[in-house]
Parts: sequence; structure tokens; C-alpha cells
Amino acid sequence: MNKIFICLLFIFISIHVPGKVHAQQTEVYQLEKKINVPGDGGYDYLAIDDVNRKLYVSHGTSVNIIDLNTEQIVGEIKDMSGVHGIAIANDMGKGFISDGKANAVVVFDLKSYNKIATIPISGKDPDAILYDAFSRQVFTFNGDSKNASVVDPVSLKQSGTIDLGAGPEFAVSDGKGIIYNNLEDKNSLHVIDAKALKVVRNYPLSPCGGPTGLALDKAHQRLFTVCRQNKGMSVVDINNGKVVKTLPIGAGVDAVAYDPGTSLIICSNGDGTATIFKQASADDYTFIQTLNTQYRAKTMALDLKTHKIYLSAPEFEKGTRKIIPGTFNVLVFKLK
Repeated sequence: MNKIFICLLFIFISIHVPGKVHAQQTEVYQLEKKINVPGDGGYDYLAIDDVNRKLYVSHGTSVNIIDLNTEQIVGEIKDMSGVHGIAIANDMGKGFISDGKANAVVVFDLKSYNKIATIPISGKDPDAILYDAFSRQVFTFNGDSKNASVVDPVSLKQSGTIDLGAGPEFAVSDGKGIIYNNLEDKNSLHVIDAKALKVVRNYPLSPCGGPTGLALDKAHQRLFTVCRQNKGMSVVDINNGKVVKTLPIGAGVDAVAYDPGTSLIICSNGDGTATIFKQASADDYTFIQTLNTQYRAKTMALDLKTHKIYLSAPEFEKGTRKIIPGTFNVLVFKLK
């Protein structure tokens, strides 16, 4: 009798306890296709040009360009030292690439993909990069020198430096002169004045440990920061820096994206999954799906028009990080 009771209790808990996510899972995304991309180099950020409908894929010493309407490769920007991120400035007609190994920003034309200039910067190992339309400046976030370099997209020269005092990761702009930047080794978040070129506030992110990806919900005034050490996604009130909620995600997270059209938040994890939540209100979130992706497909871009998500990764020899030649793909996931 006791054994029967215990079994029934276990079944009840498996169905009703929130931590048992598989029992509650709703399939919202599914794999649509894989786009094979030639070359076996490393990989990092992906970026979308919404205006020209292009996807830019960091790939070793190159950036591959995919037309989002046809999902075919249409171009490549080559001969760099070690690409990290790509920033798009549609009002300038230019794109900007952080070439980490060269300590430089490479500028290219958004129509022809031709290089315009290579700008040396004082920062070491530029990684994340963004264009802030409010200040009309490009910012690189430099891992080795623990600062941000500011580049003028008109003069094509470095115009400033911001001391961060820690190792920066992803950054986002609110479009009104404020930039938010995760500090991976300090478990905190900087608030940067994009005009004054200085840090104006710092928010601790506890219980978040090792924050990487960052996404902004402008309407609800919330940031979503994803953290490797505690395998969590924290929701942060940008008005006061308070962490209002932390939710469990997969291991080895890198990126996070927020879709205001579907109210979904997607966290791309290096363990071969993406954790997806549904937003009901500013502080109310429900787990929706653990999407199976691919081992170390941890970087991601979201197309706000089609709601598709794009992740990049090669295949690896089992139990190693040795890339299997010819297997680098962009994985395309669509809403069901």
C-alpha cells in the first residue's frame, strides 16, 4: 500500500511541480533547415540587418552574408584576423566588424559588402560591438583591456575610450542614449551614458554568475541577462537595477533574444539546447520549451519580421572540441 502511494505521489509531483519542465513543455519552435557555410574557422556573433534583410555570420577570419528572403549565401567579407561581432548602421549605410585579433574595427558598405576602412583601436581584443543611433557612435567592448573603444562612423577614427574596470560581454542600447553592458567577471551590469562616454551606474546581478548575453524589452523596461555559472536567466528592472526574477536555463549559455511580437525570450545554450520562456507581464514568465539545437550552437540572432531564430555551429568529433571539416552550418528554427 505504501509503495502504491509513493508511486502516485511521484507521478503527481512530476506533473505539477514547476521545476519539472518537461511535463509542462509546449513546442513553439522547430528546426526548419540547415544552411551549410563553407569553411572551418571559428565562430561567434550573428547579426541581422532588418532593413536590407541580411544575416551576418561571424566565421573565423570572415563574415558570411545570408539573404533572409532566400536564405542563400550572397556574399563574404574576407581577410580579417579573428572576427567577433557585427554592428549595423543603416542611417550611415555602413557595417562594422570587431576584428579581435587585429585590435581593429573593419568598416564595410551595406550594399556592396566592400571594405571601406580598417580602423586601429587602442582597446585590446574587441569582442561585442554595437552602433548607437542616438549618439551616432560605434562601441567595441574589449575583453583584454577591460574597456570600450568609441569609433566615429563619419571620420572613421577612434573618438574615445570608456574604462569599464572589468571584462565586458554583450551590450545593448535603449536608443535614448543609454547602453547596458554585462561584466562577466564582476557579475554585474554597467549603465553607460553614450553621449558623455562614461559609466553612470553599476548594478549587481546576484544570483547571476558569469553574465554573457543581454536583451532589452523597452516596453516593459526590463533587461534579460543570461548567466553561465548559475545556469539562469535574470530579469532586471532597468529603472532601479533590481533583479526581479531568475529562471533556470541550460548550460553554457551565450546569447539571449527577446521577441516583442510573440513575447518569447530565447536563451541559446552551448549544451545543445535553447531555453524558451513566455512573458505574461513585466515580472511574470513561464517556461515554454527546451529546444534541441546542436552542441555548442550558443550564438544566435532573431528575425523580428519572421520570428525565426538563427544559430551557428560546426559539428565536433565526439567528446572533443575538434571541428569536423565541412560541417559549419547556420541552423534555422521557425515557429510551429
